[in-house]
Amino acid sequence: MSKNIDLSVVVPIYNEEESLPLLVQEIMKAMITNFKNFEVVLVNDGSTDKSEEVLEKISNNYPELKCIILRKNYGQTAAMAAGFDNSLGDIIVSLDGDLQNDPADIPILVNKLCEGYDLVSGWRFDRKDARIKRKLPSKIANKLIGYVTGVKLHDYGCSLKAYRKEVLYDMRLYGELHRFLPVLANIEGARITEVKVNHRHRKFGESKYGIDRTFRVMMDLLTVWFMNRFLTRPMYIFGFGGILAILGSFLASSYLLINKYLDTQQDIGLFLTFALILGIAGVQLFCIGLLGELLIRTYHESQGRPIYRIRKTLRG
Repeated sequence: MSKNIDLSVVVPIYNEEESLPLLVQEIMKAMITNFKNFEVVLVNDGSTDKSEEVLEKISNNYPELKCIILRKNYGQTAAMAAGFDNSLGDIIVSLDGDLQNDPADIPILVNKLCEGYDLVSGWRFDRKDARIKRKLPSKIANKLIGYVTGVKLHDYGCSLKAYRKEVLYDMRLYGELHRFLPVLANIEGARITEVKVNHRHRKFGESKYGIDRTFRVMMDLLTVWFMNRFLTRPMYIFGFGGILAILGSFLASSYLLINKYLDTQQDIGLFLTFALILGIAGVQLFCIGLLGELLIRTYHESQGRPIYRIRKTLRG
């Protein structure tokens, strides 16, 4: 493969043996028609079906194809990180492997990106999913994420997105933060927009997502909120809380001293406990803030370690 790759398409795969042949055909059709120098990176995230065997056969047919086989199932975030890290393109497009994203929309996202944006997110405005199980929770989550993070998008959950390579290079993905890539990009100062894309009914298999992911999204949202507001200044939140607690302890202690001086014979047990708890909590929060500052500096200065392990790589 030439190093002069203009565009890379990254697709995480998990148990999609039936979808893979048609998926690759559609991607290659869209790419050959619209682009010259490109590659397609398929990441098999520890599939338990015959996806790996299908990838081995398909990889022999297309010189633009690169198949990355992970050692086990690490999750979609790790699979996308593996695809991003092993892509050569200056522009990277991601999409799901279940055929619900339409590869024909790739040129639309790329053209929009070339207008001066760093990230273009797809918006499934006519989504073909169950209304109660998928669409309603997703709509609520999108509103909540936009309110908390300040990045207003209609559809955070759409995997069809286009990125500039340098934006992804600045980001580190952990846990299940693939849902919040626009927010992470916003932290890095990226220019973000969205375009309407086609969404199709699932042809093969079943969705890998369930209602149980709501809890994970909420926990990740708290993480992203903290990163968005206090990533480089954790002392602001912990130190402020510590100062408030110490101030409360000082006021409670002053009240106790005044009562002791006036000898009012009032029961001070509750206030004494309150003053001690606030004082200890204040010191602890302040120390956590200081430790957070040191950890942030270590994080930014140290070399990153990948969250995945590759078993082998197949090339066309």
